Amino acid sequence: MIRDIGYLNIVKTGPGTSVQDSGRIGFTGFGVPTSGALDSRSFTWVNHLLKNKDSDAALEICQPGLKIQFDSPTLICLAGAKTDVKLNGKAIADHGIHAIYENDELEIGAFINGSVLYLGIKNGFQTEKIMDSRSWYIGISSNDYAEKGDLIPYFTTQELPRFTASKVKWDFSWALQPIIKVYPGPEWKLLDEKTRTLMEEMDFTISHLKDRMAIQLEETISHKPHEMATAPVFPGTVQLTSGGRLIVLMKDAQITGGYPRILQITDAGLSVLAQKRPKQRIRFQLKNVT
Repeated sequence: MIRDIGYLNIVKTGPGTSVQDSGRIGFTGFGVPTSGALDSRSFTWVNHLLKNKDSDAALEICQPGLKIQFDSPTLICLAGAKTDVKLNGKAIADHGIHAIYENDELEIGAFINGSVLYLGIKNGFQTEKIMDSRSWYIGISSNDYAEKGDLIPYFTTQELPRFTASKVKWDFSWALQPIIKVYPGPEWKLLDEKTRTLMEEMDFTISHLKDRMAIQLEETISHKPHEMATAPVFPGTVQLTSGGRLIVLMKDAQITGGYPRILQITDAGLSVLAQKRPKQRIRFQLKNVT
């Protein structure tokens, strides 16, 4: 089937806007990070409502101030952070499906709750696929973040968009909870009992050192440093540095590390964490491994 190509034009953007899909799976052996959507729950939801493939690429928006223009008709879907959104200057819902017509302009304003908003599009964005993924990552793709003037391709039928789906309520309450569910990491048992108990009972604060690679927590944990060889790490791995800092690895993280891997965050927990802002507090909840 031959489809026409339309383009989304980046009119204005702050830092932190990129194209992401379900990630670059199976290439860590070559030193390539997984990448992909920080909040897989919201990302999956926009594709589900659009009846896309689960892995179709969407726009990940991590800062207010984005203004984009569509040159052709399509359907879009929003999910994730609670934000102020305007279509052609008129306020619209920050979730659910919206019809887009030729030359429509969409603006993303203030983030009210949460940190990451996803804009899915019918059939997904058609950026270059490299190593089975369209996710942007510097050194792999030609872009890492969107810049003014970028043109992002998508399929359009050049027809007025039509959809009959009923309005589905987007419940964001799951992202507001402080609990982050985790499993014990490979080096969890190297910690003494007092430190393990502290890890489960203590509240931790998200620092300003937060990006697609990692999140550093403000509090420090007093412990006896353990030397270890470089070992594999994954998105969601919680490392404990020799200075007692906790670093949570995110989707663009390196594929090996030399610090003890004391916890591994669940996929659902990683989505919750991705939506947290600096100065918000979290608590780890250990899941039993049978």
